[in-house]
Amino acid sequence: MLTSWGEALNKNNVLAEYPRPQMVRGGYVNLNGEWDYAFTIDGVEPSEWDGKILVPFSPECELSGVQRILKPGEYLWYHREFTLPEHKGRVILHFGAVDQICTVYLNNVEICSHVGGYLPFECDITSALSDVNRLVVAVMDDSDTSYHSRGKQKFKRGGIWYTPQSGIWQTVWCECVPEDYIKNLHITPDFDSASVQISAETVGNSAACAIFEGKEYPLPAVIPVPDFEAWTPDNPKLYDFSVVCGEDRVDSYFAMRKFSVEKGSDGIKRLFLNGAPLFHNGMLDQGYWSDGMYTAPSDEAMIFDIQTAKDMGFNMLRKHIKVEPLRWYYHCDRLGMLVWQDMINGGGSYNPAIISTPLVTGVHLKDNHYRLFAREEAEGRIQYEVELRQMIKHLYNCPCIAMWVPFNEGWGQFDSEKMCGIIRKLDSTRTIDHASGWHDQKIGDIKSLHVYFKKYVHRQDKLGRAVLLTEFGGYNYYCEGHCFGKRDFGYRKLKSIEELTEALRILYSEQIKPAYEQGLAAAVYTQVSDVEDEVNGLITYDRRVVKIKPEIMRGIISVDK
Repeated sequence: MLTSWGEALNKNNVLAEYPRPQMVRGGYVNLNGEWDYAFTIDGVEPSEWDGKILVPFSPECELSGVQRILKPGEYLWYHREFTLPEHKGRVILHFGAVDQICTVYLNNVEICSHVGGYLPFECDITSALSDVNRLVVAVMDDSDTSYHSRGKQKFKRGGIWYTPQSGIWQTVWCECVPEDYIKNLHITPDFDSASVQISAETVGNSAACAIFEGKEYPLPAVIPVPDFEAWTPDNPKLYDFSVVCGEDRVDSYFAMRKFSVEKGSDGIKRLFLNGAPLFHNGMLDQGYWSDGMYTAPSDEAMIFDIQTAKDMGFNMLRKHIKVEPLRWYYHCDRLGMLVWQDMINGGGSYNPAIISTPLVTGVHLKDNHYRLFAREEAEGRIQYEVELRQMIKHLYNCPCIAMWVPFNEGWGQFDSEKMCGIIRKLDSTRTIDHASGWHDQKIGDIKSLHVYFKKYVHRQDKLGRAVLLTEFGGYNYYCEGHCFGKRDFGYRKLKSIEELTEALRILYSEQIKPAYEQGLAAAVYTQVSDVEDEVNGLITYDRRVVKIKPEIMRGIISVDK
């Protein structure tokens, strides 16, 4: 089921935009396109290939040209050859994301390996280069049969669980850098002091300096930004700057904004942006596509989802159990869309009786009971912490990210107080929803609620925390000809666009708007688009139909009197 962007896809020009908008160099080599592939049952590179796969689309999806699931115990092999333009210095090979465990070979030399299906990694391939380079990637993916991060992938898909995906699903690319080069940036706006703190992680002995508005600042530096324009959803002002290290140069940007939880004039805690209360009027965004699954078919496709949500009047997207390519966050930065970023869940098989205990009994279990939360494997808990740290570091510079969400609905939840401490140490500038939905550990500044099957009645938190409705709604309307299958899954079935529109009008007018006036700090409607069996999106899975006109939805969700 193709989207319009998938239908127009040029196999020779796949996701060609520069992959890392906050560290842009003058040139790079995009390795997306057709590669050879093969499935094997052992770890030996095949002598023959099964066919062509379109990278970076996972073999399970339509755009890959394969449509075959990688099973536990199998290997998925990739192969292609490439040449590089004449260059000096070093060559870095980048992978945006490979699900789940992979080893990379260049010219028959193992150059790196990586564990974790949602975050980027890179390797210096200079010493292994030749005139014509033979690149091979071997992948294994146990999906929900292991403790690794897996999100909503499940071999027995259905309902809220989706088709498993594997292999390369974000851009593969090379760039040439000098011997001394910039490896990473760390950008922290200080709203109250009208300044921005910038530091650079570098390789080599050359010193780095930032160039901002014509002035040079040796790094690390606190750079004044007098009379700045604050970044808001209505005015997403971005400031450009560059960093130079020897012969290396990268272009970047930052924004001046501040996130906090504070008491409003009525004494109730709310979410604040730039020192003033702001109701986060958002949607759950799973980032799945009918043709590319995890991978959007184009840059324009990503923009479409964000801009449509903004046109509908939403100012926030909760990126649900997925880490997107950096270009998605860049578009949120420049378009003015707040983001709540979920961490990816893992662990063993979840027991529905345990996960849903708070719904039935009101009892929230302590998350140090590892067995109850399917977190018995110490290796899985260690890997989660490693990837949590990596995710925070990877996305730290994105102005749009307002909140971190380490756990959702008890799926593989454990030691959330410790995890929140790790997050705060890495990033003290954003808020944290420690347990989205339930299994509240009574910590932090936020009480998080998921309400689907009953009317939401707002109550203040007994601990004085800000109260957030972090999932609700999920009204389903099956749009004939634009659905994954015949299942009509959601939390309230409507038979027409008119019924859906009226139901949403009543939902917001009778529940969300009164709750907002009583102190509700945020509301997250489920969801942006349909996903497989779930037809509770405001847009169809193939993105061909926007179920409710944006101007109508804007009027429905507005909390302004």
